[in-house]
Amino acid sequence: MRWYEVTVVATEQSQEMVAHYMHELGAGGVSIEESWSPDKPRDTSLGQWYDKPLNDIPAGLAHIKGYFPEDADTDATVKELTELLRGLPEFGYDAGDFTVSVAEVNEEDWADAWKKYFKPIAVSERLTIKPTWEEYEPREDELIIELDPGMAFGTGTHPTTALCLRTLEGAIRGGETVIDVGTGSGILAIGAIKLGAEKVLALDLDPVAVSSATENIKLNGLENVVEVRLSDLLGVLREEPGADGSASGVRPPVDLVVANILAEIILLFISDVMDVLKPGGIYIASGIYKNKEEDVAAGLLAAGFEIIDRVRQDDWIAFVAGKPKGAGE
Repeated sequence: MRWYEVTVVATEQSQEMVAHYMHELGAGGVSIEESWSPDKPRDTSLGQWYDKPLNDIPAGLAHIKGYFPEDADTDATVKELTELLRGLPEFGYDAGDFTVSVAEVNEEDWADAWKKYFKPIAVSERLTIKPTWEEYEPREDELIIELDPGMAFGTGTHPTTALCLRTLEGAIRGGETVIDVGTGSGILAIGAIKLGAEKVLALDLDPVAVSSATENIKLNGLENVVEVRLSDLLGVLREEPGADGSASGVRPPVDLVVANILAEIILLFISDVMDVLKPGGIYIASGIYKNKEEDVAAGLLAAGFEIIDRVRQDDWIAFVAGKPKGAGE
């Protein structure tokens, strides 16, 4: 099968929005490559090693590639995408002097090519992500997440995912029920269980993500404790209590909610997260670029959350917020 590869060269700070728009326009998969130059620092605090080669992408820019089926109307797609990117300043993002180009590729040329750059990576003191195709000998106390993300977001290499995993490690004490909103590859749901959570309900609106997450849950042998569903958080709220038949049986209220998605989406359902949490429950919200930090902080406070911590990596922020223990009682 042949695909159209639509490439946007834009600022790194706009990459999440560009990827979001590509998915909205029907991309079957999206890849992001950032600039890697001798001057760009690489985080080795946890012993990470890198074999990703340097590239010629100018500092501060990223190549975002969306893959569209051969019957797609690429002219219309490029036109709509261009208009959406021109409107990004209205949302506080700047794509810079972006470019959009189109090329035809064979499926086998792109579906597996990215795998050569995805190696085992330590994302926290205890968690290491291991691609299924890589050989790796873990140390005695290491928690391994087996992963084949396919076309879904979430390999652990992006700051927002790594932030979530490290923050989960600090928040989970053992025995928690968790909802993972926008699960992507399922990496956060798997990480939560590995860290000691009892059960996880993993949700995503993208059927590709649901399929990918389901397979990764099976790879890690967690089918009995993680349920993956095509749904948004509102869908969970509308369900009858106890209407189940699922593997995990997770239903609100829960101990912890984690969401690694765009700040604009986080702002849409903050009050719903408050509703599904138990008093004293924790909300971890990531995927927030620095220009949206105060907007999200204001939204959390307005909904009644207490901001416990803000964890940072590069220009990205993850919030740890708590539902007051007396709330809803």
